[in-house]
Amino acid sequence: MERRPDRGHRMIPHTADVRIEAWAPDREGCVAEAVAAMVESFADASGATADSETEHRVPPGEDPDLLVGVLDEVIFRLETEAALPLETKVRAADDGGLLVRWRTTDTDAVELVGAVPKAVSLHELRFDRDEGGWSCAVTLDV
Repeated sequence: MERRPDRGHRMIPHTADVRIEAWAPDREGCVAEAVAAMVESFADASGATADSETEHRVPPGEDPDLLVGVLDEVIFRLETEAALPLETKVRAADDGGLLVRWRTTDTDAVELVGAVPKAVSLHELRFDRDEGGWSCAVTLDV
C-alpha cells in the first residue's frame, strides 16, 4: 500500500453528489485542503491569478462545525460575489474558532469543469485526528 503524502486532498466516487477527502498534519491545514478539494471538484483554476483578498472568522464550535462553517462560506461567496478561492490560509483563533484568509479571483476567470456545490451535507461528515494528523470527508450537494 502506497503511503499518502503528509498533506493533500482527493475526490472519491459518490452516486449523485461530490465527495471529497482532505488531510494534513494539523487541523487548520486540513480545512485549507478541504477548500482546495472543493474548488477542484468544479473549477480548473490552473491559469488563474488572485485579484482580491478576503477574510472570514468562524466562531468557536466543534471541529466538524468549523469545517462546515468554512465550506459554507466559500459556497456563499461563490453565490453572492462570484469569488473563487485560489489560496486558503487558516489559523486557530484565540477563542477556539478559525480565522480564514482567501486569495480569490472571479469565477469568470476560471473554467468550470463540474457542478458548483450548493450545500455541505452533514450526512457522513467526518473531521478528526487520525494516524497521520487530521483528516476529513465531506459530501457536497450539487
